[in-house]
Amino acid sequence: MSEPKASFMDKFQSVMEKTIVPVGMKISNQRHLAAIRDGMTVMIPVTVIGGLAILLAMPPVPATVTAGSNFFFDLLLAWKAWATANAGVLMLPYYLSIGIISLYVVMGVSYRMAKTYEMDPINNMISALFVFLCVSNSVDLATGSITISKLGANYMFAAMVISLLVVEINHFFIKKNIIIKMPDTVPQNVAAPFNVMLPMAFNVILFLVLNTVCNNVTGKGLTDLVFTIFQPLMRATGSLPSILLINILMTTFWFFGIHGANMVSVVVSPITTAALAVNLEAYTAGTPSNELPYIFAGAVNSVFGNWITYTAMLVVIFTLCKSSQLKTVAKVAIVPSCFNINEPSIFGIPTVLNVYTYVPMLICSMINFSSYYLLASAGVLGRFFVTLPFTVPGPLAAFLATMDVKTVLLWAVLFVVDYFILMPFIRTYDKQILAQEAKEAQEV
Repeated sequence: MSEPKASFMDKFQSVMEKTIVPVGMKISNQRHLAAIRDGMTVMIPVTVIGGLAILLAMPPVPATVTAGSNFFFDLLLAWKAWATANAGVLMLPYYLSIGIISLYVVMGVSYRMAKTYEMDPINNMISALFVFLCVSNSVDLATGSITISKLGANYMFAAMVISLLVVEINHFFIKKNIIIKMPDTVPQNVAAPFNVMLPMAFNVILFLVLNTVCNNVTGKGLTDLVFTIFQPLMRATGSLPSILLINILMTTFWFFGIHGANMVSVVVSPITTAALAVNLEAYTAGTPSNELPYIFAGAVNSVFGNWITYTAMLVVIFTLCKSSQLKTVAKVAIVPSCFNINEPSIFGIPTVLNVYTYVPMLICSMINFSSYYLLASAGVLGRFFVTLPFTVPGPLAAFLATMDVKTVLLWAVLFVVDYFILMPFIRTYDKQILAQEAKEAQEV
């Protein structure tokens, strides 16, 4: 007997498994990119607290509202008066989180990079931090004070580069045994700092020389030069075609049961985190939410992406589907889905290797993000400038991250649009499962 002819989906799956998936896995596991990804993850609690501090310190009171005419305006004005009176305390968490975010980047990335080489992470982290501070131009030599503006979001990419280079140089020195060796009787915790002493001295001299050359040739320090180089990359990656390509890859990875967000985060997370921090600095300086520098920032691609689609899919199942399998999964998955925990849907429906969910999710992700992007680029909607816990429900996350109530309205409209896009696909899938359930019932 001849073998059955392979279907289009079988051929598609085979091509993806041989081309896209291996490339994505290599990128995701690349040592330096993984260190950046994991190092940025360490900063989430700090950035969340700094963002919440800004929400408290800068309430969304329209400039036209100067007197209370109803309960809502009275509440906003009372909040503003309280925030103004306590601004010094409320802004402190922001200045010590987002305001010096480059320091946290140095510590997180160098720590993770050292771990990949099985080197002492604490001493390598201190080494990288020391080198970064030496070339940050943040120290006023006349007064001995530190200017935190030189440690903010604009210098995150310099912090990443310096962290990786310092740890790589430390690793080279240790590998070649160019270190101060202590006797074997000396405890490891005492000997470890001496292992990085020589490479640290070399790093300090090397980066100070590079910084001096940059200042003499370009008029800018090393950290400013790195920002100038990476700024076009941030804008290029934040273009609509680039983001749509990212969404296609992410949805396709999920189709094969691979965590799509993790696969692309090695490239995307540093850019969206840096953009969010720049947006927050601009917002605290008085820039309106709809005029902030970057659209592709923070969790925007999740809030206005398939987070909407997963919940809409479950509502379609509740309202239209009849199969016991889908209805049972929907009952279990609906509450987690409202808090952006979609694994019960992914592996329960399932959406893995399921063309009936893959196609509409691709369509919805394109429509969802394009709608937000075009409206934000036109200045109609606010842009993201606050980091929130990922479990904050979508509509609330859209509002709190932008301080623009219109984003909630867009979220609701897109939810309805996703519902109607999903309807024919999920109903067809439901009929297939119903037929399978009927067949199994007859066999019993």
